[in-house]
Amino acid sequence: MFDILNMGAGGLVAQRTRMDTIAQNVLNINTTKNEKGEHIPFRRKFVTFQAGGANGGPGVHVKEVADDPSPFNIRHDPGHPDADPVTGNVLMPNVDLSTEYVNMLEASRAYEANITMMETAKQMFSSALRLIA
Repeated sequence: MFDILNMGAGGLVAQRTRMDTIAQNVLNINTTKNEKGEHIPFRRKFVTFQAGGANGGPGVHVKEVADDPSPFNIRHDPGHPDADPVTGNVLMPNVDLSTEYVNMLEASRAYEANITMMETAKQMFSSALRLIA
């Protein structure tokens, strides 16, 4: 009976993780150095899901948050402190703002759908209890 609420909760956690990851990508869209100060740009992250709840039941859970292996973007900006002294090119993160925007819309709608599903389930439980009582 409560599997449906567990499924919804799993979906909420999964979509929240996805939205947090997208926010991290957007935040680092111009980050050209890693944590150690090396000239290695931020690499876009993405979330993959796996069917089945974290405890093996129905639903979905986050399988992993992985790095996007696509190549870094190159921007010609000779005045940038991280620019190559010969070519004037700067390696930029492989983050595309329009892709992140669309992904955030999709994650937001999926989050809302999980909330709606859980609210509907609660109403059904309430109606069933009223019929029994």
